[in-house]
Amino acid sequence: MIKQLKAILVGLVIGILVGMALGVNIGREKPLLSNPFSKDTLIDKAKRLGSETVEESGRALEKAGQALQDKAK
Repeated sequence: MIKQLKAILVGLVIGILVGMALGVNIGREKPLLSNPFSKDTLIDKAKRLGSETVEESGRALEKAGQALQDKAK
């Protein structure tokens, strides 16, 4: 009885710790199995922001081009 309770408690603690680590990675939009305690360097943040900006600009240009094609018809 005591061994089962101890095993359940240990499993619960390990599950909570793993779940928290995965939750931190999800919140920071990182790969699930990456280190949740690592700090992003300024260069990494700039690269990510730059790529997001380029993607958004590309989408905006596509929408504008589509709108122009629709008006031309």
